[in-house]
Amino acid sequence: MDITAVAPATRSVPRGLVPASLVLGGTLISLIGLTWDIQWHSDVGPDTFFTLPHLFLYAGSAISGLASLVVVLMTTAAAKRDQDIDPIVGGRAVGVFGRTFAAPVGYLISGTGAALFLVYGLWDQWWHGLYGFDAVIDSPPHIGLLLSISITMVGAVMVFAVARDQRWGTFGTVVAAAALLVFSMVTSLGLRAVPAGFANPVSVGTAFFSVMILFMAAHALSRRGGALTVGVSVAVLQAVFWWFSPWAAEVYANASGLPLRDYTDGIPGMPNMIPMCLVVVAVAVELLHRMPVWIPGAVGGAIIAACAPLQRLLTYGAPFHANGRYFATIVLAAAFGALAALLGRRFGHMLRQLAPAKENSHA
Repeated sequence: MDITAVAPATRSVPRGLVPASLVLGGTLISLIGLTWDIQWHSDVGPDTFFTLPHLFLYAGSAISGLASLVVVLMTTAAAKRDQDIDPIVGGRAVGVFGRTFAAPVGYLISGTGAALFLVYGLWDQWWHGLYGFDAVIDSPPHIGLLLSISITMVGAVMVFAVARDQRWGTFGTVVAAAALLVFSMVTSLGLRAVPAGFANPVSVGTAFFSVMILFMAAHALSRRGGALTVGVSVAVLQAVFWWFSPWAAEVYANASGLPLRDYTDGIPGMPNMIPMCLVVVAVAVELLHRMPVWIPGAVGGAIIAACAPLQRLLTYGAPFHANGRYFATIVLAAAFGALAALLGRRFGHMLRQLAPAKENSHA
């Protein structure tokens, strides 16, 4: 059955739903593997290349990549038969390698990310063979792996956004955007290499990514409540991973015959990177929707930066001092939040232009 060609609206499963679900499912499996792997490094210690969390990371990327490849090949075959290509399946088809392939733009992005993941995975295996155990999450091959998964997740958002006028497209856009936001918290850790100076770069980066993705999803859906829905979805993922991460690390350590570290505190690493105040930020975005877009963006960025040390106080009991660096971080996060809102709105509008979904969609 050709899922890329236009056909009468008699099928029970909407066109494009199956491959889109596979891409999104693959990204979620990779997200599970990442939160598990981070907790493993925290509670157990270094690991090798062949571990169960790594298997989840690679399996998720493989699922997304294979689904993208199948859609590209089917679209190419339909184009060579001069069939009309349904733009609701991943967006408008673009020529690749001198029009050798016709690739829906959403699946082109997700597939490219998966292919890059394979390249960086080979580098990671070589890295483990050269240095043995891997003690940190931000090793050079890991940075490439994380960026490639981010590209696949962006492709997942694009794949669903073209069907935003259908229920499954709306739901998938929200979940894909929430997964991308959660994953971006790990990307923010790369900012630890930036000289701290007078502000906390990780808090600023967290505010930037959170606000940008919230605004991107809200404007892509083009309806009230979009930002709040994504914020609630992120909170659900945070709650699930809060339970799952320490549990999975302990169960796998026991199965492998490895002890937990003596100072293990049971606090999940990756879920605790996600701002607990994100739903509050989303509510502020919804309430201020009639104002210039940079204003709710600045407010959101300031809220995230202001609550970051309070969250560390709540979870770790870390000392909190409202000093000059704290207030400088809030001001800088507000500025980057304003920029993130402008970018998010622009990206959301770009997602809406991927395909004339309303005109070409069938239930």
